[in-house]
Amino acid sequence: MSWMERLKRTQLVVLDVDGTLTDGAMYYSAEGDALKRFYVQDGMGITLLQQAGIEVALLTGEDTPIVAKRAMKLRINHVILGCQAKREAVEELSLRLAIPLEHIAYMGDDVIDEAPMKVVGVRACPSDAVPVIQLVSDYICAKSGGKGAVREFAELLLATQGRSNRFSAA
Repeated sequence: MSWMERLKRTQLVVLDVDGTLTDGAMYYSAEGDALKRFYVQDGMGITLLQQAGIEVALLTGEDTPIVAKRAMKLRINHVILGCQAKREAVEELSLRLAIPLEHIAYMGDDVIDEAPMKVVGVRACPSDAVPVIQLVSDYICAKSGGKGAVREFAELLLATQGRSNRFSAA
């Protein structure tokens, strides 16, 4: 089965955060507060997936309240923070949500994302992902991490499934 055929069956999109949903830079205030930059169009891409009935999960090695707050704002119910064993986390999420691994898409950008990418149905990455992740990816976005890659992949997924990419306030 081609990856585009597998994309049609996708029920869950798992997103790495740093380097995928953000630009991967670490920002610190003079007081030592960590800051992250999120791109609003990526957030809308997540909202459009959710409106189409596609589950979204965030999976990050960082354990920061910033990610939890962003997830809350986007109404993402599946958030795994401080995770170093990402493959196991994806497998557990698959079991808990009763979504087969082959119906999961994963988007990541760095070597920690390789193991979970190898067990899911569809693998995607931003244009600035490290070479090993680009090699295992089915789809390499034209956009970079934190600058529209998530929205680009969301639009592709929605189009492949014949679903609307229009926002509904209802």
